[in-house]
Amino acid sequence: MENNTSIETGRAIAGALFLALLLKFFLFDFMITEGQSMMPTIKPGSILMVNKLAYGLRLPWSEAYLVWWALPKQGDVVIFYTPNREIAVKRCAGLTENHAFIALGDNSLQSYDSRAYGPIPLSNILGKVLTI
Repeated sequence: MENNTSIETGRAIAGALFLALLLKFFLFDFMITEGQSMMPTIKPGSILMVNKLAYGLRLPWSEAYLVWWALPKQGDVVIFYTPNREIAVKRCAGLTENHAFIALGDNSLQSYDSRAYGPIPLSNILGKVLTI
């Protein structure tokens, strides 16, 4: 009897771990911010909840979206890869005609953003910030 309980417990833990990984890779993620580029809206050390399905379906470790169902709107706070492949959080200031968006930090004096590196391809977006 005790052996059966151990097997069932192991299966429950494995199932919970698998579900948690699915949620993290496809639906939601949590990130901790660094830097002051989004002050005062987002302070360093803030925990952000990110909706990875806000704009479409992107496979983990993929460079492109499989399906798009929305585009970022002006004012959305998004997580994306910069041209240097660093992860950044900035506000969408608008879309450009070449399938890109302008990313600006709320703290313009402390922000390394599209003013320095130009428009960001929409495919670089990892998700939309839901809660700060």
